[in-house]
Amino acid sequence: MKRVVVTGVGALSPLGHDWAAVEARLRSRRNAVRVMEEWKQYEGLHTQVGAPAAPFELPPQTYSRKTMRGMGRVALLAVRASELALQDAGLLGDALVRGGKMGVSYGSSAGSAANMGDFGRMVTDKTTEGISATSYVRMMSHTAAVNIGVFFGLTGRIITTSSACTSGSQGIGYAYETIRMGRQVAMLAGGSEELDATGAAVFDTLFATSTQNNATPELTPRPFHAKRDGLVLGEGGCTLVLEELEHARARGARIIAEVIGYGTNSDGRHITQPHAETMAQAMRLALEDAGIPPSEVGYVNAHGTATDQGDVAETTATHAVFGERMPLSSLKSYMGHTLGACGALEAWMSLEMMRSGWFAPTLHLEPGEVDPRCPPLDYVMGEGRSLQTDVVMSNNFAFGGINTSLIFRRWT
Repeated sequence: MKRVVVTGVGALSPLGHDWAAVEARLRSRRNAVRVMEEWKQYEGLHTQVGAPAAPFELPPQTYSRKTMRGMGRVALLAVRASELALQDAGLLGDALVRGGKMGVSYGSSAGSAANMGDFGRMVTDKTTEGISATSYVRMMSHTAAVNIGVFFGLTGRIITTSSACTSGSQGIGYAYETIRMGRQVAMLAGGSEELDATGAAVFDTLFATSTQNNATPELTPRPFHAKRDGLVLGEGGCTLVLEELEHARARGARIIAEVIGYGTNSDGRHITQPHAETMAQAMRLALEDAGIPPSEVGYVNAHGTATDQGDVAETTATHAVFGERMPLSSLKSYMGHTLGACGALEAWMSLEMMRSGWFAPTLHLEPGEVDPRCPPLDYVMGEGRSLQTDVVMSNNFAFGGINTSLIFRRWT
């Protein structure tokens, strides 16, 4: 089996677009959630808070009307993040990109909502007005992966991972497996998501959104808190360049970290109610794949959505695998739930925290405030935690009972 390393990262997030900006925001203990004034027009939508991606610029020489014709915002976030990742890896314009040995493994929950609306109006109003030649391309579930391939002229394999909250983590996991088996030399891997009121409505109908802090967005979401009231949606895009180790060494690439384990499975029980036993099994599968015992993992980045059932099931699973000792925190307390992007954004931030030796706390969580239904773990709170570890785990769980666990090792 080949060894797989991370040689580049590109990100667009609510907290910033590079690690220096993100780390500064994490250390400030201020979230990126704001009141979504534009959502107030929707009757029956209870949540009014969200976490948009921080403003970003597009180079006009490459992002023309022609090149962006088939891109909605979700694809644009994916393409720009991928461009930044290739640049970071020193591969932008390299022959490897177009030579068939680099592929894409990427996902989002769905395509762009505005274009879905175009087809919805056709059903309700019996007219094709508003539908264009690119409407479907912008709304299709694999729009992010396909647009990355077209924009950069990639001729390797494309793996699409439209699996809601595990889209990004499955993107990384399947890319890792593809390189490990020698099918590709390198992959662009990750996920993206655009913020839209329709997404908020999905979770609203499940009574899973934060509604008690519509006027105080700085106080929500609150993962693991006994008085948490639900999730907040965010948006972003994150791409990791995964590369076969010997190829990376041969070209003198800067190696950020090594991917050493991936586990994924399904609950097989319920579409929206998580199951702790299979969540734990996904973590064990990743540990088995990495060939390490639980004791080697020094930190777990939790999915940590701040939903009632999700937090309890996840912490129960984590406790079953690691016991009480495990330091754990949720980055969603800063940037909300970025859905298809969260698996990639949180994996990247986790490996960067490992490299820096400082791990961000879960915001809005203090001693004595953890939900008593959540088993005892080492919940990282307060000012965060200075911690030296060579291995971190990043977990994500999605509708449909899809569970993922990724393990990264420090590169020395």
